[in-house]
Amino acid sequence: MVKYVFVTGGVLSGLGKGVVTASTGLLLKSIGYSVTAIKIDPYVNVDAGTMNPYMHGEVFVTEDGGETDLDIGHYERFLHQNLSKKHNITTGQIYYSVISKEREGEYLGQCVQIIPHVTNEIKDRIREIARETGVDIVLVEIGGTVGDIESLPFLEAARQMRIEEGYENTLFIHVALSPILSTTGEQKTKPVQHSVQELRRIGIQPDAIVVRSQRDLEDEARRKIALYSNLPIRAVFGNPDVDTIYRVPLILHEKGYTKYIVGKLGLEYKEPKLDKWIEFVERLTKVDKKIKIAMVGKYTKLKDSYISIIEALKHASAWNNVGVQLKWVEATDIEKNIVNVEEALENVDGVIILPGFGKRGTEGKIEAIKVARENKIPLLGICFGMQLMVVEVARNLLGLEKANSRELDPHTPHPVVDLLPSQYYVKHLGGSMRLGSHPIVVEKNTLAYRIYGKEIVYERHRHRYEVNPKYIDKLEKAGLKVSGWSIEGYPEFIEMKNSSSFYFGSQPHPEFKSRPLEPARIYYYFVKYIVENTLNK
Repeated sequence: MVKYVFVTGGVLSGLGKGVVTASTGLLLKSIGYSVTAIKIDPYVNVDAGTMNPYMHGEVFVTEDGGETDLDIGHYERFLHQNLSKKHNITTGQIYYSVISKEREGEYLGQCVQIIPHVTNEIKDRIREIARETGVDIVLVEIGGTVGDIESLPFLEAARQMRIEEGYENTLFIHVALSPILSTTGEQKTKPVQHSVQELRRIGIQPDAIVVRSQRDLEDEARRKIALYSNLPIRAVFGNPDVDTIYRVPLILHEKGYTKYIVGKLGLEYKEPKLDKWIEFVERLTKVDKKIKIAMVGKYTKLKDSYISIIEALKHASAWNNVGVQLKWVEATDIEKNIVNVEEALENVDGVIILPGFGKRGTEGKIEAIKVARENKIPLLGICFGMQLMVVEVARNLLGLEKANSRELDPHTPHPVVDLLPSQYYVKHLGGSMRLGSHPIVVEKNTLAYRIYGKEIVYERHRHRYEVNPKYIDKLEKAGLKVSGWSIEGYPEFIEMKNSSSFYFGSQPHPEFKSRPLEPARIYYYFVKYIVENTLNK
């Protein structure tokens, strides 16, 4: 029988349910069980693709082109395995499917209702993933907080699954907050108590409580939470703030979490093999030297907008035996002359031009690219960042003063970046970009080939515009080099010919495939170059 582990949250969002879910998966997988993870998002959007990053953080792209919640990224990184678009279930998907079935006559004669039709659709989606993956354990994180009206159908579906699958095959983990009063330093448990009461009110008795707090859970607080949650004290686990999220599974394991979860599921317990993970965490946190990277973007007020890039840099730095310090530079502030770009990039060891759509902040990014290129600061541009690197070269090295992307200026006389032909007749914006993993042909004797070491590589994409092939000859005469091509003949990687510094642009997003124990090649090489050519000089 497949085991189902449901993770719910209370008090407020952003507590780290995704990290707890991913950590649980890592621990179970380290014992030897096959695991997969599902993220349920109660919003009515079909997927995360049309949302501004300020609304919901980064849009994480899967191998098969799903535009998903950022927690899917946590799952992939912790589990070291690829997930599909099916692993992110939303209210929009569920209602879209139910309404389509109703129109097709599948419910002919019935009054379509939340129970049983919507809840059955939810359960079917979860079980379909279990069947397709053939795993031992399916982790299901239910987004939002207990009490939200949007999440009620999903919680009801989970409650029904406990009855249908059996208590021995289902487990409920509840994550809630125990705040500490700044005035007295007292650890308060009442928010956790009320959260559990709300969960029980709708028919779910949690099997374990993971308590988030600034510091570790005190014994008295733990006893009180256990008492009011109708649980033994050994079922309550503290999850304090830590220096890195990658330490969370180690902390939970030390508290007996793994053994308790495995026992409740009726599975055989073995000590998890965590040696490599422990080595990574030690490399990440015990460093003598740090490099400073300027992160130039337009969503810098919400760091979750770039979470996969941040994590990819951590992975790369750990295996290069160095720490990484991020300096956030808001591109819009450069545009408005609030920030002086030369001063902003002074004393940094590298610059990353971050992805993002739309005109706001683009001229600020182009200014930063020019300063980094002219001062030979190691420069990496991702997706839109690479496109703007091409615009900068076209303007300042090729002399095409008004060169631009047609996305930003539809009337530019020099559209060095243009809409992909496949996008000409697109009407629906959701899920219609060039998405997912695609092959890239890497040219030999280039920086790209030194990075990857092979001629065909696969990276994930998310874009509508591409560097215009009509300008390649002119751009290459100005010093640019296209070192990676799509099968359709569009530039995927760019660099500078005979450059004495690191200058690289990537149309795809290599950060989506970066793993703690296997960093993305581009980020690894970027950090490696800085360490060898800047830090060690």
